[in-house]
Amino acid sequence: MTRAEWNPRELSDLTGRTYVVTGATKGLGFFSCDQLARAGAHVILTGRHPNRLVTARAALVHRVPDASVETLLLDTSKLGSVRAAAATLRARGALDGLLLNAGVVHPPRARETVDGNELVLATNVLGHFALAGELLQPLAAGRGRMVWVGSISTSLWKYDPVDPQLVTGYTPWRAYVQSKIAATALGFEADRRLRATGVPVRSLTAHPGYSMGGRTIGIRGVNEPSRKKRFLANLQAPVTQSKEDGAWSLVRALTDPEAESGDFWGPDRVTRGLPRRAKAAAVTRDPAIAERIWNLCEEATGVRWPFAKAARAAR
Repeated sequence: MTRAEWNPRELSDLTGRTYVVTGATKGLGFFSCDQLARAGAHVILTGRHPNRLVTARAALVHRVPDASVETLLLDTSKLGSVRAAAATLRARGALDGLLLNAGVVHPPRARETVDGNELVLATNVLGHFALAGELLQPLAAGRGRMVWVGSISTSLWKYDPVDPQLVTGYTPWRAYVQSKIAATALGFEADRRLRATGVPVRSLTAHPGYSMGGRTIGIRGVNEPSRKKRFLANLQAPVTQSKEDGAWSLVRALTDPEAESGDFWGPDRVTRGLPRRAKAAAVTRDPAIAERIWNLCEEATGVRWPFAKAARAAR
């Protein structure tokens, strides 16, 4: 399917395919699930709050009455939760796709997780690294793909490989941007390692541009922006878009047959627009930095991706 033929509002039939989406109770995750379900896919919504999962599922079924959907508790900031969810998902068999979307943008006061890692790094990066590794075999069995979620902010900050846990000089913005640099770099590094080991799983990265809840349709329990938030978001309308539109790049990376492993997808006008192949920040494409981040993730999570087993699972 060429770029000219791609219509994010009319996806190809995805009946029979199963996708897992992290952070699916709000924002980009919810609207990615919405788009996948409308195309006939079976979608597994994951989130850390049981009540929010119930609410999100009900909202999705209300919007897409014939949606094939289920929910699963998963908190990517907690490695125990990741392991438990992964065990449940592995028991299902082959998977067609994994959207690594869950993330913290505005971190709370508590900066450290129960596992002793910096919260934003743990949620946005370490939990997803562990989950993708734990699900590598069912993804290989389904010849599926994983999509990492990046950000345009990665071009606005330098990555500090010496202090990835931000022991010194911590700020919420720095934590967020460095986590997105790490996630994007891991997407590219995963592609290199999957190719080298012959595992038939594609690893791609996508970013949503500048997507705002204030420019997004109101859905009870999912997106309920205040009047002030709506007003401020509309002032930025020329350079922003809704969460629905921001999900387009993520969904295209996850489902387009022509999307290749190692691709980076984003809006055609950078901050908004239709999804297209884009160029990631130079720091995220540096193999030396990516290898260092990969090693950090292995050490922090204790997860080693089972490349050999995954290659066998695909035979």
